[in-house]
Amino acid sequence: MKKNKIIYWVTTGIISAMMLFSAYGYFNNPDIKAGFTHLGFPDYFRIELGIAKLAGALLLVIPVIPNTVKGLTYSGFAFTFLSAALAHAASGDPASAIITPLVFLAILTVSYAYHQKLKHRTAPII
Repeated sequence: MKKNKIIYWVTTGIISAMMLFSAYGYFNNPDIKAGFTHLGFPDYFRIELGIAKLAGALLLVIPVIPNTVKGLTYSGFAFTFLSAALAHAASGDPASAIITPLVFLAILTVSYAYHQKLKHRTAPII
């Protein structure tokens, strides 16, 4: 059981930290603002996505958040990673820009799988 908790918290921590870091960049980095323009997105989308990433990162790491809300957060992040990979591919960006969100999608998938394992654990039968 301890191994499952470690895997869950490490992967969840990686995703949450990355989301917080990227959200900070969305608000403060002019290169990221230019990247959104390059991808054809309006500027307000960058702000909305930054706010959603901040909220989602907190929802994943706060233990008392209901599992239904966490499940929706996982879905939202999965959609974000897939959309990012597709947007970069459609814009002709280098492979690294396409693969990076897919790597984070894989980490998110591991986090979700271990969240499910921990959520559905049963008490030992004595």
